[in-house]
Amino acid sequence: MALDSDTFNQLIETIRRFVETDLMPAEAFVDENDEIPEHIMEGMRQLGMFGLTIPVEYGGLGLNSEEEVQVWFEFSRAAPAYRSVCSSNNGIGSQGIIIDGSEEQKNRYLPLMATGEIVGSFCLTEPGSGSDAKSLRTTARRDGGDYVINGSKRFISNAPFAKVFTVMARTSEDSGSGPGVSAFFIDADTPGITLGEPYRKMGQRGAKACDVYFDDVRVPAHTLIGGVEGMGFKTAMKVLDRGRLGMAAGCVGVAQRLIEESVNYATERKQFGSPIADFQLIQAMIADSVTDQYAARSMIMAAATARDAGKRITKQASMCKYFASEMVGRIADRAVQIYGGTGYISESAVERLYRDVRVFRLYEGTSQIQQLVIARDTLREMAK
Repeated sequence: MALDSDTFNQLIETIRRFVETDLMPAEAFVDENDEIPEHIMEGMRQLGMFGLTIPVEYGGLGLNSEEEVQVWFEFSRAAPAYRSVCSSNNGIGSQGIIIDGSEEQKNRYLPLMATGEIVGSFCLTEPGSGSDAKSLRTTARRDGGDYVINGSKRFISNAPFAKVFTVMARTSEDSGSGPGVSAFFIDADTPGITLGEPYRKMGQRGAKACDVYFDDVRVPAHTLIGGVEGMGFKTAMKVLDRGRLGMAAGCVGVAQRLIEESVNYATERKQFGSPIADFQLIQAMIADSVTDQYAARSMIMAAATARDAGKRITKQASMCKYFASEMVGRIADRAVQIYGGTGYISESAVERLYRDVRVFRLYEGTSQIQQLVIARDTLREMAK
């Protein structure tokens, strides 16, 4: 492990207290106002939440995958918007330059990302390409010592306040080819970049997202991640492996919270003279939820351990993200059912969480895309 066990356990205990004393009490405010208060943002910075996976030499905590997912298990017991804000710096926002970036890029950006002074955002999805990422149409044309970028990106998490973008753009005319895509690390205030209005979303309010537009955006050639054209799609896939593990771990954390809420309510709510927790059909829903969550947690820990051992985990990461995102949806539905009418009104935590978890099955690859990845890799393995 990257940290000794005592230090890591202290980190987990500190996060648990922060979740229960600061994050949970503010959930209703965040949902109603679509804003995370600055004192909470500062608390997350002080905890090191923006730099969990950024290497120690650049100011981060340098957690390995096994440690990272355990942090998200605990932190994500609070509303998912909190994790969304800081997780991009640990996943899709920074991993591109950590994995394939130049030393200049790492030295310039990672220390600021580790402290949360700047937040990164990942610009891949477009109006005409979501699941079919290889068909993206944003272009990066070489012009002397620069590239000129034109196009638009859609549903970009954290874009309204991000300071730096990882931008996937086509540097080859081969429009259907992954190798024709390159990755760039670009300051958000570069001339020619404009933002759309933040979306009003079903859930995860407080975690902002909007469209990003590139109109003759001129950037130096050294912003090309890795310094080589055509490597962007490979970079994106490597980034998504770790990102999908982190997201799956987030689903497990929310599932734990939903189970806690369900059990607490079932032991207090009485019908026919008894707590509804005494009723076997309620117990069956609780048992199914606990089993689902345990299965997802076990899968994620196994995949994280394999990644730390240097193994390729693309298939395992997809299985974790697929199972965990579907799992937490089932648990949220059961929680509302256990709460009955109370679970359907906005004063209920389970009502908010029910809305929040729906998007997990959509971003960083829909459930259907994960199925294709899993099947493709399985067929390839069996063919050998």
